[in-house]
Amino acid sequence: MKDLIYILQTAGIAFLVAVLLAPTIIRKLRELKFGQKILEDGPTWHKSKQNTPTMGGVIFMIAMTLAVLTTLPSMAASHDWRPLVMLGLSLVFGFIGMVDDWTKIKKKHNKGLTALQKLLLQIAAAVLFLVVMRVGGYLSANLYIPFVGVTLRLPWLIYLLFSVVVILGADNAVNLTDGIDGLCASVTLVVALFFSVVFLRNGNGAATFALALAGGLLGFFLFNKNPARVFMGDTGSLFLGGAVCAMAFAYDMPLILVPVGLVYIIETLSVILQVGYFKLTHGKRIFKMAPYHHHLEMSGWSEWKIVIVASAVTAVLCLVSLLA
Repeated sequence: MKDLIYILQTAGIAFLVAVLLAPTIIRKLRELKFGQKILEDGPTWHKSKQNTPTMGGVIFMIAMTLAVLTTLPSMAASHDWRPLVMLGLSLVFGFIGMVDDWTKIKKKHNKGLTALQKLLLQIAAAVLFLVVMRVGGYLSANLYIPFVGVTLRLPWLIYLLFSVVVILGADNAVNLTDGIDGLCASVTLVVALFFSVVFLRNGNGAATFALALAGGLLGFFLFNKNPARVFMGDTGSLFLGGAVCAMAFAYDMPLILVPVGLVYIIETLSVILQVGYFKLTHGKRIFKMAPYHHHLEMSGWSEWKIVIVASAVTAVLCLVSLLA
């Protein structure tokens, strides 16, 4: 019980740091004129959000980092350094997003790093993370398929290549989900709670990471909910993508991302289908607008309704996945 309370404290620390830190960071972002530039092809009513402070992801990045670092004595005692390795991947991805956000602000438009620059940086971070996890004995090359109960024993190189694709796909899927107030934060909060339960149930040291993520996101959500006082930017969404991937691989079951991350997948598929169909039909569209959350907005859904439904769907899928 004492160990459980100690682990749960990480969520409380991250939450309090986020809540206390947010007003100062938001004020500083405003002073620096780090305002969001709204996409020209987005919903017209989003223009009212122009210049809302962005790069707010630093709020939960700092909160979570401090919370995880408080567990260093526990990691040293158990020789389980997974939370630190997981935090490393998340922070690197967050830094990539930060550079992207900074470039957008500096150039005063919505184009940041090139796709190739992002891709190469993400590949390097993913490979380093996977190798460290493998060398540390935290990751096998066995690919377990949830619900089916089948395990594929893959050569390490094949598993590495597959895993890099999964990490890049998932990270960018989470990034695409960040399009309306509170959506990415709320869905990822539910995913973090799922992994917290899984890790606690299995006695996995990564529980401190998942709980710190949940606490930090909850604190951030208070300022990011509609109407948002701050946006997380690519700084936050890429960090969260890295965190989600890190938890899946710490669980040694990357394919669990399919059910628990279905909202992320739907958002990504909507963009792929929209772009592909548009090119094939020379201008026709499947959705009113992509990603899918914009289609729902164009169909009359409020931002709050989209957030609640997406979070509820994720929660149901996470409950089902606990049986995997």
